[in-house]
Amino acid sequence: MDQSQIPVKTRTKVLFVINPKSGSARDNTLKDLISEEAETQNFDFQIYNMSGNDEAGITTEIKRFGPSIVAAAGGDGTVKLVAGLLANTEVTLAIIPYGSANGMAKELNIADVDSALDLLSKGKKKKIDLIDINKEICIHLADVGLNARVVKRFQKDPKRGKFTYAKHLFGEMFFLKSYRFHITHDDHVINRKGVSITFANAMKYGTGAIINPHGILDDGKFELVIVKPFPRVQLLSIAWKMFIGKLHTSDYVEIISCKKARIISNRKTTLQVDGEVIGKVKEINLAVMPRVLTVLVPVNF
Repeated sequence: MDQSQIPVKTRTKVLFVINPKSGSARDNTLKDLISEEAETQNFDFQIYNMSGNDEAGITTEIKRFGPSIVAAAGGDGTVKLVAGLLANTEVTLAIIPYGSANGMAKELNIADVDSALDLLSKGKKKKIDLIDINKEICIHLADVGLNARVVKRFQKDPKRGKFTYAKHLFGEMFFLKSYRFHITHDDHVINRKGVSITFANAMKYGTGAIINPHGILDDGKFELVIVKPFPRVQLLSIAWKMFIGKLHTSDYVEIISCKKARIISNRKTTLQVDGEVIGKVKEINLAVMPRVLTVLVPVNF
């Protein structure tokens, strides 16, 4: 065959979106690793450092560079931002766990930065669902009530990690609030009292606690996980069931799978989406967005 007729394989283009304020950000370590992997895996790359007005900046860089993969290096908030920009496109999301919790990375069995970078050439593509929550994109988990208030406290604390989260969780237990929720899901209407409702596309928090044992990322559904008012002496029992994946067996928990839901609280409550506090709301409208995002996952996922 004439050498001129042999097709030339184009190099993969990867745009790295790095949040320098993430919990694990360390000098130029990540940039050095990216440069090394680009040589080893034979890909071209550009780096976008987040600073402000990032949606417009990242969109511009995607149009200019034309990557087939955008790698989000940060916490779940960074992943959420990039996922929203890549939904309903042909561009694949890679997740680099570079934050303090890294819940979505743990969900996909991506253990650390090194293994995440390996996936750029060794991973497989998977289509997953997202949830539209009051016009906010949710890739992982969102909630109102107890955990959302803990997240709000956590964001204001200069320290990060599981112990800081646990400190604020037990702090909230002394001011445990319950709400009355009017819930319309698909064709059903119910009323429930609860200390929290989690809107779950996935299974577990970054702490490893499994809030939604029924979670499947590409089943075209999401779950409402309602935690009902419980005696404080039951806290350790509920926490234990979360960590062993048996929360659905608790008398204080109800899990509902649905494609669409509307929830009205008797009073305003804090809403957090993928670790980002959105604000206080009384009404939450949710709809699944089936298989609209392509992500890189380990081949055995």
